[in-house]
Amino acid sequence: MLSQRVAQQTLRRMAAQQPAHRFVAPAAVLRTSNAIAGQRRWAASHPVEKMSEGEAINKVLNQQRLRRPVSPHLAIYQPQITWYLSILHRITGSLLSGGFYVFGALYLIAPALGWHLESASLAAGFAAWPVILQFLSKFMVGWTFTFKTFQGVRHLIWDTASMITNPQVNKSGWFVVGASAVSALALCFL
Repeated sequence: MLSQRVAQQTLRRMAAQQPAHRFVAPAAVLRTSNAIAGQRRWAASHPVEKMSEGEAINKVLNQQRLRRPVSPHLAIYQPQITWYLSILHRITGSLLSGGFYVFGALYLIAPALGWHLESASLAAGFAAWPVILQFLSKFMVGWTFTFKTFQGVRHLIWDTASMITNPQVNKSGWFVVGASAVSALALCFL
């Protein structure tokens, strides 16, 4: 709608400034005057709402935003390892920090509640678990720590503006996956 107004005003200024018959053939003058008359008829039949220039620009921008895809639009990108590692990096950070906060709070209030959270009682309780449960819990805690560590080192390397091309990012991502799994397995057998 804004572009139509601009076109109308431009045509009107051009018609008012200089007579068209001096520069163009009479048939072109007739076509131009018919076009202007047609635009006037269209403008008369389509009333324009009164708004300030800022409101008109905002209205156009809002309409454009509604037609744009959300960025990043998951339907147009194929999944990449960086997506999954970024999500896991955030989740492991939340789990580790949340786990430390919960354990720290429980450790502080344990004497008041009569709980025993000393190292000896925790080790004895862990030893009573089945072996498979011990292995899985060790692996999950070990993997969380090692993944967060390797991924953090990867981010520090990126901060030096090195290894940031797509092939290098993919290779370092798969290295983080493999190294965190191998090191977590190694920690399970300690």
